[in-house]
Amino acid sequence: MKYDKIQDKHLKKISSTDLFKVFLRTHFFQGSWNFERMQALGFCFSMIPIIKKLYPRNDEKRKNVIRRHLEFFNTHPYIASPILGIVTAMEEKKVLSEKDFQESSINSMKIGLMGPLAGIGDPVFWGTVRPVFSSLGAGIAINGSLLGPILFFFLFNIVRISIKYFGVIYGYRKGTNLIEDINKGGMLRKITEGATIVGLFVMGALVNKWTHINIPLVVSKIKNQKDGSIVVTTVQDILDQLMPGIVPLSLTFFCIWLLRKKVNSLFLIIFLFFIGILGSWTGFLS
Repeated sequence: MKYDKIQDKHLKKISSTDLFKVFLRTHFFQGSWNFERMQALGFCFSMIPIIKKLYPRNDEKRKNVIRRHLEFFNTHPYIASPILGIVTAMEEKKVLSEKDFQESSINSMKIGLMGPLAGIGDPVFWGTVRPVFSSLGAGIAINGSLLGPILFFFLFNIVRISIKYFGVIYGYRKGTNLIEDINKGGMLRKITEGATIVGLFVMGALVNKWTHINIPLVVSKIKNQKDGSIVVTTVQDILDQLMPGIVPLSLTFFCIWLLRKKVNSLFLIIFLFFIGILGSWTGFLS
């Protein structure tokens, strides 16, 4: 389906102001999240300016559209914007050519894009953008500078807000052709794999940089014949000679193994706190 007619100024009903209103409402997308329909109310709330523009009278047609957008919906909240843009274009197309438009195709499109876009959003935002910017901010904040959290806040939100805004605009302009662009050349798979690799690379670097474990148990004490000083060798010294950072790396792999065994992440955090406190109290860790 092509949207060339919609781009005609004489046929176009949706303005850039309407799209901007949709963008503003996307910031409340998770405000009414629930276990029954998840983001359905947030999606419908974001579409209200468009619905009012296309259906100015509060009649049965408007009510039917609202009911349709209250059906189950769930995807990554920051990547939902292109879907909102496409749905806006489709709703406009439906009003302009009601006889030739199948209403069911709107919900079919929403359902079809929920999963693939969620697959992009999770590795891009939670696996790449957030770890990269948080590590950058933490590296500055560790020296006592307030610039660290401020930098993280602004960098993360610049990316988030930009994707949400341009997602709505781009989705509306491309219409359902956006689906073809995403699938063309395996772009969806490439974006997901690329973001996952970058995220894992960053997290791997952070393991050695931010995870510090010291085992101060003394293995031997040798008197230096030259100056008479005592050379103390600890378990940590031996491990560092074998492979620097082997203990944090082993702990990371152990946590990954537990998570794959469906161990609750909250329990895992409490367990690590307990081990750290117990190890410090007994002198096994320092």
